[in-house]
Amino acid sequence: MREFFGLLVCVWFVLLGSCLGRFVVEKNNLKVTSPDSLKDVYESAIGNFGVPQYGGTLVGSVFYPKSNQKACTSFEDAGISLKNKPGGIPIFLLADRGDCYFTLKAWNAQNGGAAAILVTDDRVEPLITMDTPEKEDAKADYLQNISIPSALISKGLGDKIKNELSKGQMVSINLDWREALPHPDERVEYELWTNSNDECGPKCESQLDFVRNFKGAAEILEQKGYTQFTPHYITWYCPEAFILSKQCKSQCINHGRYCAPDPEQDFSKGYDGKDVVVQNLRQACFFKVANENGKPWQWWDYVTDFSIRCPMKEKKYTKECADQVIRSLGVDVKKIDECIGDTEADVDNLILKAEQEAQIGKGLRGDVTILPTLVVNNKQYRGKLDKGAVLKAICSGFEETTEPAICLTKDMETNECLEKNGGCWEDKTANITACRDTFRGRVCECPIVQGVKFVGDGYTHCEASGPLRCEINNGGCWKGSKGGRTYSACVDDHSKGCKCPPGFRGNGVNNCEDIDECQEKLACQCADCKCTNTWGSYECSCRGNSLYILELDTCITGKDGSSEVRWGFVWFVMMVLVVAGVGGYAVYHYRIRRYMDSEIRAIMAQYMPLDNQGNNDV
Repeated sequence: MREFFGLLVCVWFVLLGSCLGRFVVEKNNLKVTSPDSLKDVYESAIGNFGVPQYGGTLVGSVFYPKSNQKACTSFEDAGISLKNKPGGIPIFLLADRGDCYFTLKAWNAQNGGAAAILVTDDRVEPLITMDTPEKEDAKADYLQNISIPSALISKGLGDKIKNELSKGQMVSINLDWREALPHPDERVEYELWTNSNDECGPKCESQLDFVRNFKGAAEILEQKGYTQFTPHYITWYCPEAFILSKQCKSQCINHGRYCAPDPEQDFSKGYDGKDVVVQNLRQACFFKVANENGKPWQWWDYVTDFSIRCPMKEKKYTKECADQVIRSLGVDVKKIDECIGDTEADVDNLILKAEQEAQIGKGLRGDVTILPTLVVNNKQYRGKLDKGAVLKAICSGFEETTEPAICLTKDMETNECLEKNGGCWEDKTANITACRDTFRGRVCECPIVQGVKFVGDGYTHCEASGPLRCEINNGGCWKGSKGGRTYSACVDDHSKGCKCPPGFRGNGVNNCEDIDECQEKLACQCADCKCTNTWGSYECSCRGNSLYILELDTCITGKDGSSEVRWGFVWFVMMVLVVAGVGGYAVYHYRIRRYMDSEIRAIMAQYMPLDNQGNNDV
C-alpha cells in the first residue's frame, strides 16, 4: 500500500519535472565576525523544526565538543554544559551530520544549554533542508518541544571552523534571518497548506493545535486588513492504468483526478482517502463562500470547530456533522454543496484543479511537498508550527514601520528606542524623537507630528518644515517674552529655518539679542529727538512741547520759543485740507447730478418728443 501511494506522489511530480519535484531549500545568512581569516558571509539552510528567529539576529560563540561530536547522546549525562555564563555570549553547538536524526541532535543541544545548533554536512553537496523524521520513526515526543534554531552548513565551512577552534581561536557567528522572508509592503500574504485528516500522527496533531492557537491572532490580522490569508490542500491523481482499481476508487474522487492517502494506511477499516479529499474540498469551498461574504477569517472558526466536533476517532468525520458546523457559523450549506459539485462525475473540479496548479512552485517559491507548509510572501516558512514562531515570521513580512501593534509587543521584539533613544535625534523639551521601533530593529527617521513634517538625517538633526511648523516647539526656533511682549524667530509659512525678528540679532535657534537702536544710532537722529531703547524696539520723543513725526524722523518745534507760529502753520495746513475736501465733494456731487439728468432725458426721449424735437410723422 505504501508503495502504491509513493507511486501516486511520484506520478504527480513527473509533471513537475522529476520525481523529487522542485524543492527549494530556504536559507538565512551566517556571518562569521571572528577570527579575521574566516570573516565573511556564508549561506546556511534553515531546519524545518525548532524556532528560527525570523526578522532578527542571534550572536554566539561556536563550541565543538571533544566527544559526542554528532550530538546523538545527552550532553548532560556526559557532564558537558553548553550554557553561557551570566553576561557571557551564547553558545552555538557545532555537530557533525550522521548516526541519528537532525531533530535528536537539536534536542540534545537544547537540553545541554546551547542557544542554537549548527550541523556541518559530511559530504560536499548543495545544502539540504533538515526535516523531522517520518511518522513511523517518530517515537519520541520531543519533536514539538524543540525551541532553538538550527542550521545546516557546508562541509567546507565546518572544516574551517574546526580548524580555527583547534588552534584555540574563538569563532564568533551572527545568524541573520532579517532577509530570510520578503517584506515589500504594508500587507503580508500568507498561505497554509494543510489537511483535514486528524489520524496522521504528530504532524496532524501539531497542525490542528496550531490552527486552534493561532486562530485569534489570524482573525485580528485579517479583519483589520494587515494580512491576506489563503488555505490550500494537497491532492494527487491516480495513474490512468489504476483508475478502476479498488485502491483508486477508495482513495480518489472524480475518476482518479484527486486522491489522498488512507488516513490509517489500512484499506480494511476506518475512513478512506476519498473521505479526506471531500472534507478538504468542503473546507476549501467554505473559505471561498466566506471570502465572497467578506468574512474570509471564518475559515479559522470552521476548521477549529470541525476538528473538535467531528473527529475521525469518534466516527463523526461526516457531511452531516460538517453541515451542522457550517450552519452554526451562519453560512449557507447549499452554496458549499454547489461548490463541491458531483464527486463521482468524470469531470474536473475547478477548486481542486486550481489547488493542484497552485501546488507547483512559481518564481522563488518551490513546489509544496511537505504537509503542513506555511508560505509567507511567496517564500516557504521553515520551523515548527508554533503560534509565536509563525507570528514572528508574518511580522517579518511587513515593510519597516508598517507593522501592526501585535508585532511590537515585548514578547515579539526588543524596543531599541528605549535605550539611549536608539542613537537617534530627539528633542527632550517637546518630547519628539526620530527613533521608530520596528520588528527588525529601530530606524532613525525624522517624524511627522500633528501634521508637521520634520526633515533631516534622523540621527543628529531634524527640523520642522512647512505650514504650521511653528505650532510644534516653535519650529525649533528662539522665542522670548518680556514686559508683556512676545517675539519669535519662527515664521509660520512654507519656509524652514529660523530668523530673528526685527529689533533682534542672533542665530534664531537658541539666541536672539535685543538691538539697542539708540546706542547704535539706528533711530531718532534729529537734533531735538530723545531716544529710549525698549526690548525689541525703541521709543522717540521730543524735548519740551515739540511733536515727533516718525516718517520724517523730526520734531516740529519753533526757534526761540515761537512754537505758536509753528502751531499756527499746522492749523493753517489742516484748514486747507478740510476746504479742499469739501470742495472736492461738491464737484463730485455736481457731476453726478448732471450725469443722472442726462440719463433720464435720454430715457424719456424714447417715449415722448421733447420741446426741441420736431414732428417726424408723414
